[in-house]
Amino acid sequence: MTFTQSRWLPVVLLTCSNVFMTFAWYGNLNPKFKSSPLWLVILASWGIAFFEYVFMIPANRWGNSVYSVTQLKIIQEVITLTVFCGFAALYLGEKIRWNHLAAFVCILAAVAFHVFAEGLKTTKTPSYKGWKGRFHFVALLLCGEMKLS
Repeated sequence: MTFTQSRWLPVVLLTCSNVFMTFAWYGNLNPKFKSSPLWLVILASWGIAFFEYVFMIPANRWGNSVYSVTQLKIIQEVITLTVFCGFAALYLGEKIRWNHLAAFVCILAAVAFHVFAEGLKTTKTPSYKGWKGRFHFVALLLCGEMKLS
């Protein structure tokens, strides 16, 4: 397996990309920057967003060798919500409430429905039928015993 075929590389790159994206989109909402001229905030955001793309494009290009485009998008959405929750709490000082966490759980449930309902093609041939088999499949996938084709 080459470096660009690692199933973790896209996750790391998408996480880096989302940190830059979150600062580009929401960093100006910090009270320190609310008095800055809009044109300056837009230029600064574009400068930050450049680095988002520096990580996002390779993440999607290399990630597509181990994940489908739909899987990449779902991974990206989960990372986006995770990064944003940390950003909102730590940088903007917002409190994460129970309903935010409940919504996040619903998003994770959507990920599970996508994985379990669609099923995943694997490079190994054993049958993973039913919930128990699918959970076993996910455990093997996460442990590196199996990779997506």
